[in-house]
Amino acid sequence: MQYPQLSINLDTIESNAANMVKSCKDYGVKPVGVTKLLLGAPELAQAMVTGGIEILGDARLINLARYQHLTVDKMLIRLPSFSEVEEVVALADISLNSESTVLCALSEAAVKANKQHRVVLMHDLGDLREGCFDEDETLWLAELVLSLPNLELIGLGSNLACYGGVAPSADNQNQLVALAEKIESKYDIKLSVISGASSAGLTLMMAKEMPSQVNQLRLGASVIMGIGLNDEPVPHTQQDAIHLHAELIEIKHKPSVPTLSTALDAFGNTPEFVDRGIRCRGLCAIGRQDVDIDQIIPSDSRITVVGGSSDHLILDLTDCESEYQIGSVVTFELGYGGVLQCATSEFVHKSYVRN
Repeated sequence: MQYPQLSINLDTIESNAANMVKSCKDYGVKPVGVTKLLLGAPELAQAMVTGGIEILGDARLINLARYQHLTVDKMLIRLPSFSEVEEVVALADISLNSESTVLCALSEAAVKANKQHRVVLMHDLGDLREGCFDEDETLWLAELVLSLPNLELIGLGSNLACYGGVAPSADNQNQLVALAEKIESKYDIKLSVISGASSAGLTLMMAKEMPSQVNQLRLGASVIMGIGLNDEPVPHTQQDAIHLHAELIEIKHKPSVPTLSTALDAFGNTPEFVDRGIRCRGLCAIGRQDVDIDQIIPSDSRITVVGGSSDHLILDLTDCESEYQIGSVVTFELGYGGVLQCATSEFVHKSYVRN
């Protein structure tokens, strides 16, 4: 066994996916399974598909490429780069868009590849990340897409609760629906998709406050980690699919305050300490280069995270009932950011497990 290790329980993720598919179906919503949290791992993608997900989405083309063998639709959920339009057409069946220049280039690439590429236009409802902020611009982009060869306008989408902290609400979702209806009326078309939000939209959906016309949510955190808006647990999901394991490489009794501390730490901060006397301190072989230590919580509630540096995590083991030794493995729960960082770090080994 190699450490540090991120363990991912595929049975839990598969169960979460199945429950989200069922819950969404009850409200007329089809979920997109978003794989970016674990870098588009094929194991994750397969678990989502086995759980009933019919569309997989990711923000990065390199991740979409990892599960091209799966016979489901793939969606690029980050706006396409102008320099990558040919790869977008090759790897994604659907993309989210807000720029006319990129749409024209996508059309050219789709014609060249002799493929139809589906487009969802993104409209900004106030979270101030991607999307047109002006409704007239969104209407104009719809007209443009309808005029471009080998592009198919299938829907309208929005992003919320990712940058600006704007939660999905009945008001902003109705605003999206109204704009979709304007597009349909003005151009005499029918949009098959209104993609309202990410996992943050589940709270609104389950409260029966989501407009019935919103028929797609892009779900990553809820399927993988069982969390939604404000990192709250999502009903009918499990929150224990992912754990971090790190090995103890030193255990010593030391003072809790450094001797004559006058310098900045390795990250340019002025450290502060509380004198708790002599404590049993453990060092784990993982550090800030791998994960933000504020994003990890020891599963043993008697362990305290004291701090860390680039390559070391410092723990207080004094109050533990378990007897930790050199080579013992400490298990941690993680926040969303912690999972993302560990998944991205090449120094953290990934282990996909079944019950």
